[in-house]
Amino acid sequence: RQFRHDAISRSAPIAGETLVGWLAHYLIGIAFAGLLLAWQGTAWITHPTLGPALLMGIATVAAPFLLMQPGMGAGIAASRTPAPNKARLQSLLNHGVFGVGLYIGGWITHVIIY
Repeated sequence: RQFRHDAISRSAPIAGETLVGWLAHYLIGIAFAGLLLAWQGTAWITHPTLGPALLMGIATVAAPFLLMQPGMGAGIAASRTPAPNKARLQSLLNHGVFGVGLYIGGWITHVIIY
């Protein structure tokens, strides 16, 4: 087992890695939602707004750019991929969607609680 790969696509699969990966992905997302509440306070739930949620979502793109992609051999911000700008844009869009999801989650929580 290794922490960093030159190209993870050439690594042998490990039993249970898909389950562990998805579980970690969702737990990290929950932690980022907690960071939004730590930053904005629980008052954000009483009046959720898109701006802070979207900003938090986009800020989380630092994790794949600086941790996941280099660890999988893709370089910082996908710099070692065949189309780095395409990969960067996709990451930004995905994390922007996560930010919208944070807002929707805040809105749903607001409706249920209040």
